[in-house]
Amino acid sequence: MRALDELTHVDRPAWPEVRDLICAGTTPVVMLPADRDEADRCLLQMQVTVASTLGALAWHSGGLLLDGWVRVFGGGFGGEGRLPGLAQVNAFPAAFDPTWRPASGLIVGHDVLGGVFALNGHDPGAAARPGLPGQMIYFAPDTLEWEALEMGHSQWISWMVSGGMENFYQGLRWPGWREEAAALSCAQGLSVFPFLWSKEARDDLAATSRRAVPMREVLGVAADFARQMGPADPGFLGRV
Repeated sequence: MRALDELTHVDRPAWPEVRDLICAGTTPVVMLPADRDEADRCLLQMQVTVASTLGALAWHSGGLLLDGWVRVFGGGFGGEGRLPGLAQVNAFPAAFDPTWRPASGLIVGHDVLGGVFALNGHDPGAAARPGLPGQMIYFAPDTLEWEALEMGHSQWISWMVSGGMENFYQGLRWPGWREEAAALSCAQGLSVFPFLWSKEARDDLAATSRRAVPMREVLGVAADFARQMGPADPGFLGRV
């Protein structure tokens, strides 16, 4: 076990580079201030240093809001419309436990449609997840399946803030999506009907009905249908 002081005092902290990358990117990003207690808790339980992008985001930010569409989790934001931190989303133990690990990988982001970004653990196959250990994967709300993104967490952040979201979400956005996403609080997502995985939604997404609901409801509906209709139980999608 490394103490918090060892995790935060490093020769080359990643935060200046991460912050510069965000500021230079083409994606609109809101950087939220961190809840200090939650940030400390995140870093200690994950046992990663602030020399990593994951550690830097956990300790220096309360999370990132990417174009109002993707929420990247950090140390947690305690302000109005609060964004949960990595500790809450991944159900970290209340007190540091050196034996605890996220069973199927670390959830690092959600999008407003119920898509889930996760960082694979050491044995993705045992968790029925695609990709290699330490790679990013995505639970797609229109297919109800996990997809391998073939990149690590740091590369994923760089890709997302540098315009990668445009192509990635092609086919999952409609005229006026930005205004609808901007109206949500960090605790809400968009419920889409007919469901995103239906033929009706695939044929004409703009004609669907959309409403703001608690994010836990969006995730719960997707998980329930994945268990009933999908190829496999998607597992834990985050606690919000």
